Amino acid sequence: HKRTGPRRPRAHAAHPRATVALQAPPAPARMRVLTLVSALLVPAASLLLPRGPARGGARSLAATTNIDPPVRVGVIGAGRIGLVHLEALSSCADAQPIIVSNPTVSKAQAAAEKFNLPYYSDSAEEVINHPEVDAVWICSPSQFHADQIKACAAAGKHIFCEKPIATDLAGTIEAIQVAKDAGVKLMTAFQRRYDPNFAALRKALEAGEIGMPVNAILLSRDPAPPPFQYVAGGGGLFKDMAIHDLDIARWVMSARGPNEVVRVYATGFCSVDPEIKQLSESNPSEAIDTASIQLLFESGAAATINVCRRASYGYDQRVEVLGEKGTLRFENVHPTTVEKWTGDSVSRLDLPHDFFMTRYAQAYVNETRAFCEALSQNKPVTPDGDDGKKALMLAMACDKSLREARPVDLSEIAP
Repeated sequence: HKRTGPRRPRAHAAHPRATVALQAPPAPARMRVLTLVSALLVPAASLLLPRGPARGGARSLAATTNIDPPVRVGVIGAGRIGLVHLEALSSCADAQPIIVSNPTVSKAQAAAEKFNLPYYSDSAEEVINHPEVDAVWICSPSQFHADQIKACAAAGKHIFCEKPIATDLAGTIEAIQVAKDAGVKLMTAFQRRYDPNFAALRKALEAGEIGMPVNAILLSRDPAPPPFQYVAGGGGLFKDMAIHDLDIARWVMSARGPNEVVRVYATGFCSVDPEIKQLSESNPSEAIDTASIQLLFESGAAATINVCRRASYGYDQRVEVLGEKGTLRFENVHPTTVEKWTGDSVSRLDLPHDFFMTRYAQAYVNETRAFCEALSQNKPVTPDGDDGKKALMLAMACDKSLREARPVDLSEIAP
């Protein structure tokens, strides 16, 4: 594979690859062709159309603190979640996307054109080492996250990483430590913490409005199951889906002070997609699409998480917390607040949101703003790498509990 270098999006199709010397194209005055060292080594697509001098020139390998906004951002991955984050970045005045990469370069080009980015590439390295980039959004497949975090740290770039940090605990711990040693900030993308409903509930708990939390119930159900190809090798229901709920349970139940999970008991079965049952030998957690998780906390409080891959009525996200002095809860979010009242019934006019991208659209914007603010003001980020590690450990405990059909103490999951 030959690196093509960052390119600027154009309205027409990308220049075809070739191994012959480039002829100077009849381009506008702003365009210039990179000098060829060897026509046999440099593809013809290696055109760089600069948008002007980089702010501050090339960066040193030391991480910059107190970054003046807008934070200049590079995005690795132009798939579904990468586009979600590009949408959020484009809505944030304190962020300026500079470059996006994707192995299928046409996807990177399409994303650059859609969101008006100056550069695109087929190489994650081009994003990480781009001299104008302050922070990198890692939206690539999970197996690449740890290496890309370490590469960002070596380049002195702050990191916003989609979950998981790594596909195993050892790799997660190593990546977190490399980022800490390099002095770069590492934020884990658990966007629900920045959803207005979740945030308001947590704030009310912090204020002691219902006293100490005693019990919580979290319901999390997707509108429809993913395809078999997504489930197979995806890590299972707990690592792929329920990890968001495990993080929220930790976050909510610790609102009044540190309060970690000490024991997990998980059960699950297949109720939606019979095809995934064949995965039970390789990974029992991939062969289930419905599960119940019981969490016991240090304080003696408990939480129950119910997850399922399908809910016929939409994206089901509800939470209830019982405290010493009352209850806090919120219901599903609908596209509108319109209700229909007739002599037969009273009902909502529309169903809940049917996709996480619409349900959590504001949350993605809010977490983007929070990370940019942490960079410009040199504040701690939340959730950080350690939060990502603890959520992974909880998911691993769920895997073990399901496999062995017993409660699992967190002390059994080696840090």
